Amino acid sequence: MPEKELKQRLVERFREINGDHPMTAADDAYVSAQFVVLEELCAVRGRDADAVRRLMLDGSLPLPGYLRSDGAEMVPADLFALADKAGGVDLLEAWFTAHWDDPVTGKTEWDAYLSGQYVCLHSVNPATIRRKDELTAAIGAAIDDPDAPAAHLHALVDELDALEPAFTAYDRLRFGGPTSRDTCIDAIRARFPRPERPGRR
Repeated sequence: MPEKELKQRLVERFREINGDHPMTAADDAYVSAQFVVLEELCAVRGRDADAVRRLMLDGSLPLPGYLRSDGAEMVPADLFALADKAGGVDLLEAWFTAHWDDPVTGKTEWDAYLSGQYVCLHSVNPATIRRKDELTAAIGAAIDDPDAPAAHLHALVDELDALEPAFTAYDRLRFGGPTSRDTCIDAIRARFPRPERPGRR
């Protein structure tokens, strides 16, 4: 399949999942700082970009996280890291899903991974995916528990903060509302501010 047709199919698949939303200059700047162009990453890693696009379309590697307004397919710099750790692309799904005891949950997470929408983590791997879920659940439990120490809540939020990037306005369009950073970090810090330290103004 010609490169132009492969790229077009990838664009169509991306928009099927994310919708057709405009990328602003601010979105482009954010994405360029956080992600890399697929073709540039492939050149560095000695991989054929069209072969990688086929793997994405076949459901063997995740789709790009973003399409920049100039059409560039933006992917994480560690796009191939999990496949390398698993022993190859053909072994990646079994390796990935084995990190969950429940096969149904593992398959659900695998599908989410392939969507390319795990832009909510600096590094996407089973450990960080699971930890994010644990932290968001723990934050929800802590704010509902009047006896939970404030320091515990702040520690949970700080740990989630370290896992998540800032997001951009485009994310709020494609996800149809606030991001997990909005609801589980920024909103919680605003609602439960840290007490002022003695001597601070």
